[in-house]
Amino acid sequence: MTILLYKAAGTVRGDAILPLNQLRDRYPDLYEQHAAKYASRPHRTEAPVYPLDCTWADVVFLSPVHPRSIFEALQESGRIGPVVINYWTLDATLLDPATTCILLKRHDPELRPQPPEDFIPYTPATAASLSAPSARALHRLRTLNPTEPLYPWADIPHILHRGPIPLTHFRTSSGDPVVAQTR
Repeated sequence: MTILLYKAAGTVRGDAILPLNQLRDRYPDLYEQHAAKYASRPHRTEAPVYPLDCTWADVVFLSPVHPRSIFEALQESGRIGPVVINYWTLDATLLDPATTCILLKRHDPELRPQPPEDFIPYTPATAASLSAPSARALHRLRTLNPTEPLYPWADIPHILHRGPIPLTHFRTSSGDPVVAQTR
């Protein structure tokens, strides 16, 4: 059985999905777009990813949890309406455990930095065991009040890969290869 990881679909150029720090040098416009997510918490990009000896801005983020369950819970809160979820998948066996780890996100999402004990070694089997969102995560998403930030993945485990991931490893939600934009 194929174990899938998920990535939000977006604009990509070149032949790989790049971490934020590499986007800055190669595609400044895409860097600005992605860096804007951290405008209210710029310190986050320098947070350590202990097992990979790098920072948050040096990794590509993937999720072991299908985005449908996350966004359905957000809809229950009344904070968002129906949404078409655009995502890509990646076969979990394609990632090298030497350049990949898992961040469990068991602590307050605003905790800076996340504690070292929340990072565990990556294996496809471990990723598969984390494929269902926790009851706590679903409860938080379902009960968000109007002033709380959305942060859909705040307490969902993260798969963190240091460095680029070849675009050929990704498929669209319908199973087609992901294609880079030419501009």
